[in-house]
Amino acid sequence: MDLIQAVKLYIIKMTEDCGPGMKVLLMDKTTTSIVSAVFSQSEILQREVYLFEQLTSTSSSDSMYHMKCITFLRPTRENISLLCKELRNPRYGYYYIYFSNIISKTDIKTIAESDIQEVVREVQEYYADYLAIAPHLFSLNIPSCGQCLSWDPLQLTRCTQGIISVLLSLKKNPLIRFQASSKMSKQLAEKVKVIFSKEENLFNLKQGDIQPQLLILDRREDPVTPLLMPWSYQAMVHELLTINNNQVDLSHIEDIKPDLHKVLLCAEQDDLYKQNIYKNFGEIGEIMKSLIDDFKSKAKNHQKLDTISDMKAFVENYPQFKKMSGTVAKHVIIMEQLSNYVTKKNLLEVSELQQQIACDIQSSQHTQKIRELIEKNIPDEEASKLVMLYALKSFSKDSNRELTSLIQILKSKKVADHWIELVHDVMKFQSKIILDNENTLKNAKQITKRFYKDLKGVDNIFTQHVPLMKELVEDLIKSRLKEEQYPFLSDINQPTKKVQDIIVFVIGGVTYEESMAIYNLNTANPQVRIILGGSTVHNSSSFLNEVKLATFGVIKSRGGSRKL
Repeated sequence: MDLIQAVKLYIIKMTEDCGPGMKVLLMDKTTTSIVSAVFSQSEILQREVYLFEQLTSTSSSDSMYHMKCITFLRPTRENISLLCKELRNPRYGYYYIYFSNIISKTDIKTIAESDIQEVVREVQEYYADYLAIAPHLFSLNIPSCGQCLSWDPLQLTRCTQGIISVLLSLKKNPLIRFQASSKMSKQLAEKVKVIFSKEENLFNLKQGDIQPQLLILDRREDPVTPLLMPWSYQAMVHELLTINNNQVDLSHIEDIKPDLHKVLLCAEQDDLYKQNIYKNFGEIGEIMKSLIDDFKSKAKNHQKLDTISDMKAFVENYPQFKKMSGTVAKHVIIMEQLSNYVTKKNLLEVSELQQQIACDIQSSQHTQKIRELIEKNIPDEEASKLVMLYALKSFSKDSNRELTSLIQILKSKKVADHWIELVHDVMKFQSKIILDNENTLKNAKQITKRFYKDLKGVDNIFTQHVPLMKELVEDLIKSRLKEEQYPFLSDINQPTKKVQDIIVFVIGGVTYEESMAIYNLNTANPQVRIILGGSTVHNSSSFLNEVKLATFGVIKSRGGSRKL
C-alpha cells in the first residue's frame, strides 16, 4: 500500500461507516488539505458528501438534523475545544468523529461529557495526519522547524506525530536510524521511540523477516540541492511558480480567465501531469506542441456536424473534449510562464554555472564566471544564490578572500541587503553541522566533498548534481550506510540482511528533485520500497526563508557557529 492509497482508504471508510444518506464533512485547515490532496470534489460527492465545512468557521447556524456529520480533525487542543462547543449545540443528526492521530483518554472523556444530547455515534483514530503528495512522498507543511539551529518544541511534536501517523497508516514498526552529526535528528528519533514504547499495542504489528528502517536526516547536511535550479516539470513549476497544496496561483498573469486564476496540479486528478511529472523542460515543450496539434485536429473534426452520426459522436465525446481543452490550456499557460522566467532570469547560464560549482567542475574559473554573470544584471536572488553555492564550497584562505570579493560585488551592484545577509545565513546553517561532526578543516572538506560529486558520463549539463540523499539511500539499500554516521537508536543487535522497507524523513524539508531521485530508486529496485517525507517541500525561496528563521540568534565564529 502506498501513501495515497492509505489516506484514500481511511476517507472511504469514514464515508462507509456512517451508512447511506446525506453527509457533511467537518474538517480543520490541515485535514482539508489532506483530503483535497487525494480526492476531487466530484469524487467525494459520489460518496454522498454534499457539504464541506471548517470547524473554525461554520458557515451556518441552521440545524440540519437530516444530515450525518463526519468530523475529521487533528487532535489539537483548539480542535477539541471547538468540537465540544459544536456537540453542546449540535446542528446535525449524528456525529461520526475521526481523529487523524492518537488522541488522549482525557480528551475522549472531555468529548463524551460534552455530548449531552448523545449525538456521537463513533469516535476513532484514522492515521492520516500528513499530506500525501505522491505514492512515495509526504509533507507536514511546516514552513520552519525552529530557531537558533534548535527545535521549536511545537514543531518537534508535530514532526513526531506526522512520522507516527505515516508508520501506523502503512503498518510499519521500524528500526530507527538518525544523522549522528545533528542533535535535532537525534531528538526527533528519541521522541518517536518514546511513542513506540507508550503506544506499544498500536505498534504490535506483524512484520516480515526484515524489519523496516526509519532514517531521520537534517536538511543542513545538504543545503545545496534546494538552491539549484531544477529542470524536471514538477520541480520547475514549484521553483518558479510555487505549488501550494497541489495548486498553482496564476492570478498575476494579465488577462487570464477567472477559472484559471488557481489551477490544480495533482497527479491523481490530471493524467497529463502524472505522465510528465518527471520529464525535463525540453521534453515537456515537445509534448505540449504535440498535444496542441492533436487538440487542433480534434477541434477541427468537431466542427463537421453534417450528419446525425456526426452530432451523436460530438455529444458523446464533448465531455472528454472539454476536459482535454481545459487540461491542455492549463499546461500551456504554465509552460509559457516557465519559459518567460527562464529567459527573464537568464536561467540557462545561471543553472550551468550552479551545476559547475555544485559538482566542482572547472573550480578555478568559478569566481570569474560568477562576476561575469553578476555584471549581466541577473536578478538579485540568482546572483546571491551563486555566491551562496560558492560559499558552501569554500574552506581555504584563498576562497575566503574570493568570497569577500564576491560579496563586495553584490553590494556594488545594489543587490538588496536581504540577499547579502542570506549568504552569511546559509554559511551558518551548514557550518553548525560541520562543527558538530568534527572541528577540523580536513574533516569539513571530506564531508563537503560527498555532496559535490563530479559525475562522469552525464549528458545534460543542467542535471549533473545528484542529491546527497540518493547516495545515502543507495548505501542503505546495499547495507553500506555507516553506523557511526547514521547509528541505530537501539543497542539491540542490528540486522545484516538487506532492507526492504525504508522511510526517510528530512527535518527542514525535502525537494521535488529528491522526490524524483527516490521515485527512480523505487523503479530501479523493485524489491525495495522507499517512502520520502519532510517537514515541508521546499523551493529555493521557501528554503531560504527557513534558513533565515533557523539561524536567527546564531552568530558566525572562527570555528563555526554558536548561539547567542
